[in-house]
Amino acid sequence: MAIKLKGHETFTIREGWLDKGLKAVSDNGKVFSENYGADALGVGSNMAKAIRYWLKAGKFIEESPKNGAKLTDIAKIIKDNDEYLEDSFALWIYHINLVFNKDMATTWYLFFNETNMDEFTKEEIEYIILGKMQILAEGKKISERSLRDDISVLLNMYVKERIEDYDPEEKKISPFAKLGLIKKDRDRYFKTQPDREVLINEVFLYALMKYFEEKSKDSVGIDELLNAPLSPGRVLNLKRIALNEYLDNLAALNYITVNRTAGLDMVYLKKNIPLNEIVEKILREKLKINCEGA
Repeated sequence: MAIKLKGHETFTIREGWLDKGLKAVSDNGKVFSENYGADALGVGSNMAKAIRYWLKAGKFIEESPKNGAKLTDIAKIIKDNDEYLEDSFALWIYHINLVFNKDMATTWYLFFNETNMDEFTKEEIEYIILGKMQILAEGKKISERSLRDDISVLLNMYVKERIEDYDPEEKKISPFAKLGLIKKDRDRYFKTQPDREVLINEVFLYALMKYFEEKSKDSVGIDELLNAPLSPGRVLNLKRIALNEYLDNLAALNYITVNRTAGLDMVYLKKNIPLNEIVEKILREKLKINCEGA
């Protein structure tokens, strides 16, 4: 398999980067072939390369040599309904897409899907992921320095740290810290289960439907949904109790059937909803609520 390290030029996603990139690509599909998009994006060339990478890794753009870049269907929906990615729902969609992308975001895939450590130091998680990446590489050399840079960017992406004399105009803090997936205490990091108010039912629905789509299934065991790579339990850092609560909520909304009789613990899909329809429905509902509130 392909293994991608350091495509981000060591830049964590900053506030405003994704929406700025979506607009630039929407305006001009060749934006990244013209001075790497630096002029259009108003950033340096290395930052423009990083924005291009992040958009591709999170499945927000697709590229071809002939036509350049274009927004994916889901990215178009997000741009049309949440232009500045102000709602955390759009950030969750990006996060789920990113950790599914084993080829372009290998470190992110391994961290969320293949590591079982809930508490660790930076050095410990580097060691674990290096071992798993070496298995995937099948004998090819892995740059440990590039992996260290990847781990640093990943942790900085999801951890909100206090920065003294922080200038809000620089917007260096990643918006993904608000998802509540990783916390830090001194030199130790913790995978954390997001708050119920942040991780809404519709985010879980997207992750569940994406898993069903990836595996080409319409039924799956609850243990698999908790522990298997790419499962909602993995990509959203969910414990068993929370996972079952979300499943029951979706069953009440008639999306799935949950059967726990006779030890089956199975989930059956009742409505096979395309992922872009989930995103469009939720963002339009949120936009309508916001407009009515205003």
